[in-house]
Amino acid sequence: MLRAPRLVGALAGLLALATVLTGCGAADGNSGKPSGASGTTGGQRPAADRVEPLTPAPAPGLPVTVRSADGRDVTVNGADRIVPLSGSLSEIVFSLGLGNRVVARDITATFEQARELPVVTRAHDVSAESVLSLRPTLVLAEATTGPAEAVGQIRAAGVPLVVLDPAKKLGDVGTRIDKVAAALGVPAAGKELRERTESRIEAAKRNIPRDTGEKPRVAFLYLRGSASVYLLGGAGSGADSLIEAAGGVDAGVASGLRKDFTPITSEALAKAAPDVILVMSKGLDSVGGVDGLLKIPGVRETPAGLDRRIASVDDGVLLNFGPRTDTVLTSLVEQIHKGGA
Repeated sequence: MLRAPRLVGALAGLLALATVLTGCGAADGNSGKPSGASGTTGGQRPAADRVEPLTPAPAPGLPVTVRSADGRDVTVNGADRIVPLSGSLSEIVFSLGLGNRVVARDITATFEQARELPVVTRAHDVSAESVLSLRPTLVLAEATTGPAEAVGQIRAAGVPLVVLDPAKKLGDVGTRIDKVAAALGVPAAGKELRERTESRIEAAKRNIPRDTGEKPRVAFLYLRGSASVYLLGGAGSGADSLIEAAGGVDAGVASGLRKDFTPITSEALAKAAPDVILVMSKGLDSVGGVDGLLKIPGVRETPAGLDRRIASVDDGVLLNFGPRTDTVLTSLVEQIHKGGA
């Protein structure tokens, strides 16, 4: 039986990953498994987990001065050795065509082009020593990157460090691309990538079935069985924006959950009454697959549990809100608008 005190403690640990669920999903970047969109209810996994860089690669026009999300004006003089401190930021840099300038990665940057880079950040905790040893000319960080002492140590060494606001909804995709491109001195490439990404997102939305009756209620469950973390997503989880864009209703939000995550209880699941349960693929693996998921109290009794309607998207892409978000939407549309496994 799930015990609330232990879950609340686990939640505190999860929120140290904070935008894990809004830009960096995977807990293990060394699995060697592809991390493209994939579905338990039949979604197809891409042949390779790769980003698609712009070609030809742009030439950064530097120096530039940009406003960091923490209120600082940061002057960037060089972009020869870039260190993005999240999987989401790495994906944008590589998609802009500047991946050959990246010298390190966060553990959540699991796509093929980044996989062999040294890891300097885990769960938003950065190793200042590891970063500085790579002689970076620019560090891109999330608002949740820490500890503060490590971030301060990087800045004290004279390295330009630009902080980005978290992406928590579909509308943040273009803004994030623009801000990363501005920091790298490639605004024109940023505009091109933004337009490409937004066009593909709109194309994915056009695949939503029309006139099919009530929209499916979809509950996002964040699972880490090894850490006894079992959470139900609500307003601001990030998944709510994707579910709505894919033509569904976020069951957590519809049931009245006004915060991003809350420990799973039988009562909360009964109130949410999801037709489909959405999970990250590694989270599903961590509880023993669909059969293990159905053993979590309250899951089997939901409409989704009774019908075994489980949608799964890989951790490294689900909530990145970046250049591959169209593949997430395509997968979600396919999975939530059809029958069970």
